[in-house]
Amino acid sequence: MTVRPIRLFGDPVLRTPAEPVVVFDADLRDLITDLEDSVREPGRAGVAAPQIGVGLRAFSYNVGGVVGHLINPVLTDLDGEQDDEEGCLSLPGMEYPTVRAWAVTATGVDRFGEPVTITGTGLLARALQHETDHLDGRLYIDTLTGDVRRQALRELRRGPRAAGA
Repeated sequence: MTVRPIRLFGDPVLRTPAEPVVVFDADLRDLITDLEDSVREPGRAGVAAPQIGVGLRAFSYNVGGVVGHLINPVLTDLDGEQDDEEGCLSLPGMEYPTVRAWAVTATGVDRFGEPVTITGTGLLARALQHETDHLDGRLYIDTLTGDVRRQALRELRRGPRAAGA
């Protein structure tokens, strides 16, 4: 079991759009295993490859005790709205109300290149959107607006802090 360290805000890999996966080999399968091992840590709903320093379009999720992964995801059928607290492992200790679609369908492939479709609502939909944003070089704070965005940016200027601090 390999739990990889999480890259923190300021690391350029978090702001660089990830490359599509085109080679489905043992190295990719090892990456997916590491992503799934990393997301099994308590309090984690998702880990994207850029968060562990790998610029490929892949992520893992852990919602409701179901651990899985998706490679080269495309989101469709976004429906409804949820506005709940959201945080990010790359921004420890920060949580802000973030608007996301209530329901979403994500299509992509698994570690063997086989097609996968995931339809999620609530927390799973939030995780799918959050992790796909990571693959595009976006962080959840980029979706914030108004006073909430200003508050988050002030907190970022003060610097990262340990989760729960």
